[in-house]
Amino acid sequence: MIYTVTLNPAVDKTVVINDFKVDSVNRVASMRKDAGGKGINVSKVISSLGGRSKAMGILGGFTGRYIKNYLDDIGIENDFVFISGETRTNLKIIDRMNRTNTDINEPGPAVSESDLETLRDKLLSAVRNDSIVVFSGSVPENVDKDIYFCWIDDVKQKGATTILDADGELLKKGIEAGPHLIKPNIFELGRLFGTEIRDARQAAEYAGQLVRDYKNRMVVVSMGDKGALFVDRAKVLLVHAPDVEVQSTVGAGDAMVAALAYSIDRGLDFESMVRLAAASAGANVMTSGTQPAALSDVRKLENLVTFEYLKA
Repeated sequence: MIYTVTLNPAVDKTVVINDFKVDSVNRVASMRKDAGGKGINVSKVISSLGGRSKAMGILGGFTGRYIKNYLDDIGIENDFVFISGETRTNLKIIDRMNRTNTDINEPGPAVSESDLETLRDKLLSAVRNDSIVVFSGSVPENVDKDIYFCWIDDVKQKGATTILDADGELLKKGIEAGPHLIKPNIFELGRLFGTEIRDARQAAEYAGQLVRDYKNRMVVVSMGDKGALFVDRAKVLLVHAPDVEVQSTVGAGDAMVAALAYSIDRGLDFESMVRLAAASAGANVMTSGTQPAALSDVRKLENLVTFEYLKA
C-alpha cells in the first residue's frame, strides 16, 4: 500500500483568463474545481496508473467534505482527521495567450497538536515494512517545520519506504531524516543551497551532495521543459521532457511523484521508472486543472521519452 500524507489540502479552483492583466477587470474564459493538495494529487495519479493508495491528512468544513466526497466517488481509499476550521481554496490563473500560470494559495486553517497526534497514530498503525509513504506539500502556518523530519523517522522505524516532496524549511529539515527519495524542482534545490542553479550539470552536483550527505537513495530534480535529473549513488541520468501541448503545469510534479511511488511499489527497474515518471508528468500538463491524465496518454508518451546518462 502507498500512503499519501497531505497536511494542508485544498480545493483547487483553476480559471483560464486570456491576456490576464493586473489592476484591471478580467473575464474568465473557463473554470474548473478539483480536490487538491499535493498528496491528494499524488493519490489521484496513482489511481489513474492502476495503482492503489490511501490518502491521509487533515480536512475541515465544507471544502473538506467536498474533497472527501470526491475521493470516495472515484474510489480512492482515504482516512482523514476532521477539524473545526475550513480547508483552504487555492486559485490557479492560467493565461494561455501570455503562457503564464499564477497561483494564489491560502495558508490553510490552524491545526492542534492533538489533531496532528491523532493523524500520526492513524498512519503508524497502518504502515508496515512493505509500505511506501509520500509526504508532500505545505503545512498550516502553526505547524512546526520539523514535522516531516519527525514523521519520516517514525515510519522508517516501522520499515516503510519514504518519499519527500516539499520546499523551504520543510525540505531542509525533512532530508535530515534520510528519506528514500526526495523530489525538489530546480528552484527548490537552489533555495536549499542558497544559490541559483543554471543547468542540469550544476543541479546534478547539488543533488549528488544530498545523496552523499543525507543518505538519500535517490534525488529526482524536475526542471520543467528542460526535463528531469535522476541521481543516486552510482549514476546520473538526464531525461528529456516530451514535446507536448501544455494546458496547465499545475500538478506536474505531483504526477511525477506518483509515478515514482508506483514504480517503487511495483518493483519496476530504473529505466522503466524514469520513462513512467517523465511520461506521467508530460501527460499531466496536457490536462486542465489538477485532473490526472488518462493512462492511454501516459503510455503513448512513454515511447517518446528519451534520456542520457551523465554518469553511469
